[in-house]
Amino acid sequence: MSFFKWVSLIFTLHLFGPTPIFSYSSVSSNGLLEIPTKFLDFAKKPELVDYMVSVRRKIHENPELGYEEFETSKLIRTELDKMGIPYKYPISVTGVLGFVGTGGPPFVAIRADMDALPMQEMVEWEHKSKIPGKMHACGHDAHVAMLLGAAKTLQAHSEELKGTVVLVFQPAEEGGGGAKKMIDAGALENVAAIFGLHVAPELPIGEVSSRPGPLLAGSGFFEALISGKGGHAAIPQHSIDPILAASNVIVSLQHLVSREADPLDSQVVTVAKFQGGGAFNVIPDSVTIGGTFRAFSKESFMQLRQRIEEVITGQAAVQRCSATVDFLAKEKPFFPATINNKDLHPHFQNVAADMLGIHNVKGMQPLMGSEDFAFYQEEIPGYFFFLGMKNETDEKPASVHSPYFKVNEDALPYGAALHASLAARYLLEKSELTAPLPEGKHHDEL
Repeated sequence: MSFFKWVSLIFTLHLFGPTPIFSYSSVSSNGLLEIPTKFLDFAKKPELVDYMVSVRRKIHENPELGYEEFETSKLIRTELDKMGIPYKYPISVTGVLGFVGTGGPPFVAIRADMDALPMQEMVEWEHKSKIPGKMHACGHDAHVAMLLGAAKTLQAHSEELKGTVVLVFQPAEEGGGGAKKMIDAGALENVAAIFGLHVAPELPIGEVSSRPGPLLAGSGFFEALISGKGGHAAIPQHSIDPILAASNVIVSLQHLVSREADPLDSQVVTVAKFQGGGAFNVIPDSVTIGGTFRAFSKESFMQLRQRIEEVITGQAAVQRCSATVDFLAKEKPFFPATINNKDLHPHFQNVAADMLGIHNVKGMQPLMGSEDFAFYQEEIPGYFFFLGMKNETDEKPASVHSPYFKVNEDALPYGAALHASLAARYLLEKSELTAPLPEGKHHDEL
């Protein structure tokens, strides 16, 4: 049966047939408590662990950048077909939406990102990247493997789902704003909440960390061309030196945080790119600089954006240069801050504690890193957390976005079970509150 017909049948039965009312009385308290441990036991089965490891390594060997994840997407669809899970494709070029459960409301989503980074892998191992200059250096290969592991877990327990879990396989998290495009394509239609995770190399296996409210900063990028007049380095009076101008710009940009921002309002401005000149004795015609800026509030973020442009153009003019500033909004769209829904925080804590023990559910301070999961949280309640995968034999594990980054595959069953448990328990707890579907597009009409 096609997915369209499958969902249409479910909707017809839901709207016109007798609808059972699910409440805490129909799902025992013990049943709710048992889900996390039951799902973790299932995810730790050798055959499922081997499956996730195999998937992760295939993806790791063949990394693809944002909106180029065609082979990764094909692998995902092949696996969903094997599981008998209906899906929608393509969503935002390479994205995939899978559906497990009744096909009716309530809907809850769990998400994995698929893209790699443009860097050369420096880890020598059997499954090293086969694509020069591309590497899964942020764990997205593990994220996909864990979501597929969660899909297997949920499908094996589909009779226990009181609603539908939407599996969101998203392209282009690394600066491409893939989440925003997934939303624009209708991926969140009728979805009540969404959960996401990220592997954390510094956090021990079996631990998770997060917090309610602001978790990660909003971020943007900028690039500036500072133009002067080139000439011989021995006669600088006949030139207008853009390197000197760019140097003054960089120093002045640091004052935006140290002298203009509230010390209690965390902000970052970093210039990480400086290109200009190719000889020791030649002043170039122009210099290009670029970097990133970050803040937790939209007001602070937009203030930084305005002041970055003013400082660059103003300081360049002081040195008799001209400057143009590009915020790269099309290539690298602004990411909002990742703000965890406060009502979902107890749900996360309860599920994680029932699985891992409350002592392994850690609080954390906000980080200045960013995540395009934030786009989902602007639309619906969302919750993002970090999954421990520290390798105890590695005293100083490489951070994400390092060419030496390694995934500890022992973490895979924990991520799969947490994904599945957060979604399944959410549906069980909310099923009694299910309302008729609002008018508009439903998932069968995407």
